[in-house]
Amino acid sequence: MTRALDLTGVSLWRWDAEQQRERHLLRDVHWTVNPGEHWALLGANGAGKTTLMNVAAAVHHPSDGTADVLGERLGRVDLRALRGRIGLVEARTSRSFRQRLTAEQVVLTGATATIALRPGALGDDERERASGLLARFGCGELADRPYDACSQGERQRVLLARALMRRPALLLLDEPATGLDLPGREALLQAVATIAREEPETATVTVTHHVEELAPSTTHALLLRDGAVVAAGAAEQTISGANLTATFDTPVRVDRVGGRWLARAEAHW
Repeated sequence: MTRALDLTGVSLWRWDAEQQRERHLLRDVHWTVNPGEHWALLGANGAGKTTLMNVAAAVHHPSDGTADVLGERLGRVDLRALRGRIGLVEARTSRSFRQRLTAEQVVLTGATATIALRPGALGDDERERASGLLARFGCGELADRPYDACSQGERQRVLLARALMRRPALLLLDEPATGLDLPGREALLQAVATIAREEPETATVTVTHHVEELAPSTTHALLLRDGAVVAAGAAEQTISGANLTATFDTPVRVDRVGGRWLARAEAHW
């Protein structure tokens, strides 16, 4: 079985010109993600979540340690080809499509991993998959609607469909619920949960600050603080009050209701 991610002793640092010293962004991270697992990546601002996601997305090489993504060792592989096997949804991606494309056309750009639509590279199979993905995520009626006219929540589901066009083995969701209202967030989480049923071999990683933004299909969690792993493992054990307290450096209570997590900071004054 080829692991989606296999990070061993990964550290990453950058030179801080102002401080005249190395600034560590990741510290000795060990992390394994297997096919079909659905991970949450939690931590405060500046904890290293985005940096770790950039390693997982084959954007950054580690400064130390080894990072294998979909069985390929970073530093020994064509990163552009590897990125073609990874699906990525970011909150800021919504701003990339301002060319009067329809929702379906945006999804179709995922088949060619481009921002612009390339009709000559698309066939009936691609169009059928795009239509099916939109329907799967409750966006079938949006197919002919201009992408610019879609709500933020609708756009995120369209982008989720786009990211799945090439059947990626690894899907990275970087704070996908940012800016969504409650109905939009819930519709997005339903779409994410659908992936576990419809794409059983696809591994996912969802970055968030808030456990309320995790789908009930989440199987595992990794908690970061100051670039180091606080805890990692099965979600039921890892997403706990004690672990979140250590992660966010404030007393946190965690409850689970209907398969979803709820967290709140407890008064400590």
